[in-house]
Amino acid sequence: MKSLLRSTLIGANLLLFALSVHAAQPANAADTPVLAIQTLDGKTFDLAHERGKWVIVNFWATWCSPCIAEMPAISRFVVSHKNVAAIGLAWDRSPREEILKFARKHPVSYPLALVDMDHPPAGLEAPQVLPTTYLIAPDGHVAERIIAPVDEKSLARAIAAARPGSAGH
Repeated sequence: MKSLLRSTLIGANLLLFALSVHAAQPANAADTPVLAIQTLDGKTFDLAHERGKWVIVNFWATWCSPCIAEMPAISRFVVSHKNVAAIGLAWDRSPREEILKFARKHPVSYPLALVDMDHPPAGLEAPQVLPTTYLIAPDGHVAERIIAPVDEKSLARAIAAARPGSAGH
């Protein structure tokens, strides 16, 4: 029984890895999202004010365990890269108070906001799967959409691959 369980877990992990390898999708370079949103702390996050930096736009939900698992990695990445900002967008129909409670329990180094799921930010496709992360280039265009959990290494690779003159782009 243990052998069957171990084989099943290994197979599931390989499947998740294969899906995540193929989940990064080049975005349409013409897409320049518009995002000005009130964060959970009452401030305003405006993507236009972040020009000149790479911006990680991460869609997450309180019930999404891969989303919760990637949040500390995004925090560490933002803290260790002065040219990177991030915004976490709660793609969740939970009441605002529940989202605030979640944010207090899972603090991050970047702002969080609750998105109106009926009106996603212009220029960003509504996520069909969570987590979904958009990497916005310093000029404001969507450089990449990642439909899988991210970590510090995958974010660094995505930025390196999206830089002008990088191999493959």
